[in-house]
Amino acid sequence: MIHGRMTKGKGIAAILLATALGFVFFTFNPAASAWFPKCPFLLLTGLRCPGCGSQRAVHSLLHLDIGQAFACNALLVVSLPLVAVLIYAEIFREKKPGFYAKVHKPAFIWGCFIAIIAWGTFRNVFGL
Repeated sequence: MIHGRMTKGKGIAAILLATALGFVFFTFNPAASAWFPKCPFLLLTGLRCPGCGSQRAVHSLLHLDIGQAFACNALLVVSLPLVAVLIYAEIFREKKPGFYAKVHKPAFIWGCFIAIIAWGTFRNVFGL
């Protein structure tokens, strides 16, 4: 019983946090607001990390500007269905343990890692 309440509390906290962050990213444009954090990797190396542009992409997605979001960080946009699958697997972890196990296999995780490294390399080589 206690575990159920703790899980429910974590879910509510996650929803409240996501709502608050959604409001901030919808209201304020990271490209025009000085208080959004800058990428330390970009500042130190001059190279764009795989996540560079994600804040601007989220802002654009919340304003339904998919083209601009894709221009800011294509990997973030194309990985949203994967994120939805991972969230689904986590929510139904106990009811669908087989599905959860499939999306947490090492090959799946390594595939995601390789895609992230490839994107980071590709965007710096081709200037994306």
